[in-house]
Amino acid sequence: MGIWILVIFIGVPLMEIMLFIEIGAYIGLWLTLTIVILTAIIGTTLIRRQGLQTLNRAQHEMKSQRLPVQELFEGICLIISGALLLTPGFLTDVFGFMLLVPPLRRVLGHYIWRKIQNSEKTRFAMSDKAGYYRDNDGGPIIDGEAKNIPEENENSKD
Repeated sequence: MGIWILVIFIGVPLMEIMLFIEIGAYIGLWLTLTIVILTAIIGTTLIRRQGLQTLNRAQHEMKSQRLPVQELFEGICLIISGALLLTPGFLTDVFGFMLLVPPLRRVLGHYIWRKIQNSEKTRFAMSDKAGYYRDNDGGPIIDGEAKNIPEENENSKD
């Protein structure tokens, strides 16, 4: 895991520098800078619009007594997308704009959800309409409440 973080922190900036040099040599410095600034502005506008739509859907899900899992994942994708789009560079812009495409977010979400479900370290439980809980193995889960009862002093029982 640590090696991947090192590769990302060294590799991505090196790729961005290479792309700036290549694209700047091809289209010129000012057009390159204009494109970088425009992608940040366009990306911010799209993130704001999609973020508000996602927030409205999340509020609707919560009013309907459902957990807004899909909306939370989309919100995380939008935050990452915003960070990538505000970072100057062409490679980060490509990945940032990819996260703004709802069908790609859904595919990514389903992939990540399957990975989480197949992990042996994760267990899920759902309640059916009768209030019975079952985990992802099909076994029952007993839901209960605990109550602290103060101990009585033996001397006070007289």
